[in-house]
Amino acid sequence: MYLSFTSPRHVKIGDAAAFAGTTPRAIRHYHQIGLLREPERGGDGRRRYGYDDMIRLLWIRKMAEAGIKLDDMRAAFDETRDIEENLGLLDETLAAQEANIRRQRAAVQRLRAVGSPLGLLSDLVTDRLSHLPPGALRPSDLEALLVTERIFGPLGAAIQAGLFVALATHPDLRAEEDRLDLAEAALDDGVEPDDPRVEDLAIQRYTHNKAVWQAIEAAGLDADEEKLFESYEDPDEGGDTQMSALEAFTKMPYDFSPARMRCIERAGQLLGQDLADS
Repeated sequence: MYLSFTSPRHVKIGDAAAFAGTTPRAIRHYHQIGLLREPERGGDGRRRYGYDDMIRLLWIRKMAEAGIKLDDMRAAFDETRDIEENLGLLDETLAAQEANIRRQRAAVQRLRAVGSPLGLLSDLVTDRLSHLPPGALRPSDLEALLVTERIFGPLGAAIQAGLFVALATHPDLRAEEDRLDLAEAALDDGVEPDDPRVEDLAIQRYTHNKAVWQAIEAAGLDADEEKLFESYEDPDEGGDTQMSALEAFTKMPYDFSPARMRCIERAGQLLGQDLADS
């Protein structure tokens, strides 16, 4: 005896997906983006996939397994380009993916070495803070660095790290920082922006910021920051796309009352006046 069978001339989408090792949803997505033509429907209204469709689908799956992006697959199927051009485009894609994997592995290694979420920030930031003892940074410090790195990049966050070094190494400044944070948080929606407490607290914040800056200068942290400016080179390796500071400020929410915003604004004005006079 021998097994006798006849191959179907066309198959349904579920059978096509099962044979190719994918899902009907993925196949429908290939149709939507124009990577795989949408076959005609049969009398029952369902799509029917033939030999050519299956060959195209198998090639798509092979390229997906190789890590090639869907957009770059179009170039591979583009018969108007010669094979060398297509291979060059695919090689560039794979090189970018390799660079991304190196960045991811470096982040994991930093995280393991640091042993805290600080390791998820760039090495430029973690290097500046690596000498601090465990617990020296507040969760709010890490949150501030996270936001700053998103807006201004690794260099901006590394510069801000000097502030947290000064606070971590001066208990009196750290205590005053915590006190002011609590006082500013108490400026809720029940406090008017022109309340005298707002101006008084803004002056206290301004005075404290000056003291912190003096501590930064005394420790030579400002000189370290100048060296960072001189030596820093933007890696430009396909990381998160930076947005303008103005755009970022309109997209990052803070649940601050008008009184608290006025306090922050006023403290900044006082510091700006001080800098202009010096």
